[in-house]
Amino acid sequence: MNKTKPHVLHLLLVLSCTWVLTISATSDAYPSVSDCGVVDEIVVPVRREVCGEGKIFDISHRYREEMPSFQSDDGLGQFLWLRLSMKNGSVANVSELKFSTHSGTHVDAPGHIFDHFYDAGFDVDSLDLEVLNGPALLVDVPRDKNITTEVMKSLNIPKGIRRVLFRTLNTDRSIFRLGAKEM
Repeated sequence: MNKTKPHVLHLLLVLSCTWVLTISATSDAYPSVSDCGVVDEIVVPVRREVCGEGKIFDISHRYREEMPSFQSDDGLGQFLWLRLSMKNGSVANVSELKFSTHSGTHVDAPGHIFDHFYDAGFDVDSLDLEVLNGPALLVDVPRDKNITTEVMKSLNIPKGIRRVLFRTLNTDRSIFRLGAKEM
């Protein structure tokens, strides 16, 4: 039986990894990137707001340092750091992301407003994502009102509607596109 030399196995492993990385970098996940090995190419990720042939709409706003954030007059502030960098000799780029869960477009879980649900673990990580995906009703909320029980009743949302998006004064003010200081 022939023994394969260790350096041949190492070469095969490196070639296999290079092939896998090249195939994955030029996949449907990043159609705007031609090759992961081209350093001088200017690459810009494409933001898809409509996916799945129009079945999924991304309604989230991009996170920016100046976007409004709960209990902050200055906005979100720095929320993304590059902790480890390949430019500084690390084997990979490692980012750190830190901000309040009430920043930007978000979903409030039952634990946000009911303490007993919070204590029981009803947080967004236990939320069934099917609830967030599917047809939704867009409702205009009177611009001079907060969303209260009385306002909810006045909106006459039909029974059986599973998803409702509320267009409010904040939508008109474009608060997520403007900075916190411009509100």
